[in-house]
This record gives sequence, structure tokens and C-alpha cells, in this order.
Amino acid sequence: MSERRSPVLAHHPDPWVDQIHGYVTHVVETLGRAGVRVEKCWLDPAGPRDATIVTRSASADRALVWDEETGWRVGLFVSGRQGERTSLADISYLGGDVLLDGDAVLDRFLSGVSEERRAFRSHADLTDGFAARLASRSPSAVAA
Repeated sequence: MSERRSPVLAHHPDPWVDQIHGYVTHVVETLGRAGVRVEKCWLDPAGPRDATIVTRSASADRALVWDEETGWRVGLFVSGRQGERTSLADISYLGGDVLLDGDAVLDRFLSGVSEERRAFRSHADLTDGFAARLASRSPSAVAA
């Protein structure tokens, strides 16, 4: 029996949005290695930048959605695709930090952590050091 692989996260045509590619790819790979069945994933849109990872289990399609202001949230997948915001039902925020490590996302996702919605930053603040933190979460930086 062959191992099921997670889908490859496509690069986004907008370089600004694509800056989150490495970080989100790391999270998708972490979920996949742990046996979470990732059905599809995409980056989009901006203002704030966000990403969606749709997972499947025997009971329901759930999605993890990340945005650069509130971090990770999880809920039942209602709708979404590249170019539009993802709609979720029964939303829970994973909290912790806007850039949780992949293992922390996995742990909080599997254990059902639910925190209050919190804005960690404003996507309009281009001088808060977020770009450097984001770059440090790329797969090559994580592997180093």
C-alpha cells in the first residue's frame, strides 16, 4: 500500500501573497507526516493574506485557515477556493501566536484547542518585523 501524500501547495502569482508559501507549506507537510488527510490547500486573497488547508476525515471536511492578523482557526469547511475567502462553520481559534510552528498547529488542531479570537497584528503595519519572522518559518529555515 502506498503512502498518501498531501497536495503540493501552489505558488501564488502575487509575490506579496506568495511570501506566506514557505510557512504554509511547512504546516501542510507537518500535518501530512502526522497522517492528517489534506485534500486541498491554497493561498489567497490579500488584505489580510490568508491560506486554507482542507482536511478530510470519516465524519466531515474541516479546514484550517490562517491569516496574518489572527493566526490559525479551524472549522467545518462550508465553501472557498483560490480567489475568495474561505467560509467556515463552528470556528475555533488555535491561538498561541500568529506564526505557530507546524508541530504546534498539529497539536492544537488534534487536541481541539479553542481560544478567543485575537488580532496579533495589523496587516497594514509593514514595519513590525513580521516579514523577518515569516521568512524564518520557511521550510529551508526550519530545516537549518
